[in-house]
Amino acid sequence: MSNKHKILDAILEQGMLPLFYQDSEAGSIEILRTLYEAGVRVFEYTNRGKSALPNFKKLKEIRDAEMPDLYLGIGTIKTPADAHAFIDAGTDFIVAPIVNPAVAEIANKIGMLWIPGCMTPTEISVAQEYKAMLIKIFPANILGPEFISSIKDLFAGQLFMPTGGVEIDADNLKTWFKAGVCAVGMGSKLISKDVMSKGLYEELFDNTKLALDLIKQSK
Repeated sequence: MSNKHKILDAILEQGMLPLFYQDSEAGSIEILRTLYEAGVRVFEYTNRGKSALPNFKKLKEIRDAEMPDLYLGIGTIKTPADAHAFIDAGTDFIVAPIVNPAVAEIANKIGMLWIPGCMTPTEISVAQEYKAMLIKIFPANILGPEFISSIKDLFAGQLFMPTGGVEIDADNLKTWFKAGVCAVGMGSKLISKDVMSKGLYEELFDNTKLALDLIKQSK
């Protein structure tokens, strides 16, 4: 089995892809450790600030030393330059908020999992042309579970993951999985501004455990 398929299987098994960005290197490390201790084995750091690349390199060091069974990916990759920079830094997979064929071709050439963000059926079709195995539905809070229900039969067999606005709530999660998603992206609803600014790592640990448990019940 290729690494790309192993990572995809890990996302499907976990049912959730946690994601965040923080300027602080130390804070980023603590959040990564907390997520791992709570049971996370696939994680996305997002390229949303000036410290993203150096922080990612440090997280990679920590992962290699302490968490060898964790897949560490990079999100918010919109350009070939960003893709190359983080591939060189050792990312395991790439997540994007858009469909950029040039980024897809870079990932496909090296056999790396590429998860593009789509908002319309046309974008989904283009993503499929570039062999997207998993498609991020973004922004999910605008589109809602009804969007998945409406389009899933048009794209039979395609895997979808909503990101943006997914709640740590049993009813919310059940609605998404019933609509036909295979996993959910979990950002600020899990790793909130308060968690980052106040170092509320025990709260993050508890919420991560809860989210993982609720997702298992919702599948």
